[in-house]
Amino acid sequence: MILSGASPLSWLLTLAAAAAYAVPAAIAARLGVAAARNALVAAWLLHGAVLVWGLWGDSPRFGFAPALSMTAWLVLTVYAVEQQLFPRMRARWMLAIFGAAAVLLALVFPGTPLPQTASAWLPLHLALGIACYGLLAAAVVHAWLMTRAEHHIRQGEDPHSGIPLLTLERLTFRFVGAGFVLLTATLLAGWWFGESLYGKAWRWDHKAVFSLLSWLTFATLLLGRWRFGWRGRNAVRVLYAGAALLLLAYAGSRFVLEVVLGRSA
Repeated sequence: MILSGASPLSWLLTLAAAAAYAVPAAIAARLGVAAARNALVAAWLLHGAVLVWGLWGDSPRFGFAPALSMTAWLVLTVYAVEQQLFPRMRARWMLAIFGAAAVLLALVFPGTPLPQTASAWLPLHLALGIACYGLLAAAVVHAWLMTRAEHHIRQGEDPHSGIPLLTLERLTFRFVGAGFVLLTATLLAGWWFGESLYGKAWRWDHKAVFSLLSWLTFATLLLGRWRFGWRGRNAVRVLYAGAALLLLAYAGSRFVLEVVLGRSA
């Protein structure tokens, strides 16, 4: 843990964002729709300020927790956009818990300083990877909403999702497709420009193996969807498996390095 590395402003912004997230997470049922939405927007803005300050205010750091924090912020961005299209979409409490946990985790584990000698293309490579995480995390959230809605329909209840089931399914696979494209670009960049990006050529470490396994899993899912019409619970299980492998690829391997082994690389 590197708590001492965080500046007072970073502490203030992080705690304010976590407190703002706690409002819709803890008392969403007592708030009106507008109040819950406004609380989540305030938390999203504060979270964004935390990310900006972490990248440009303090000495730039990166690691598994900042990656998860950026992923959570991107998922909330997707949710904010979709709220304009589907006002009855209900996932505030889950996303608020995710956001609060991610922003606090990044305060406790801020990662390691980015090397001064890193390539100028490194931020672009990291941005591709984080965008990929964000889109596929959004796909996981939509798959969870789809599974919950399907369960409620089978029980003869109100699906509670605010989005028609078929629309949820289409959105899920659109996010998977977009995330797969970015994952492919990230892997190609790491393989082709690895030496200029990180000062070392591509190597078969845990991150590379899990990344390729996740790529194969998502490729299988998209091929099965296109060729055989995969849908429902089996497709969702494959999506969860691919997301878990991708989580292990960077966040998992960096967690082991930074927290368990106490190393930066």
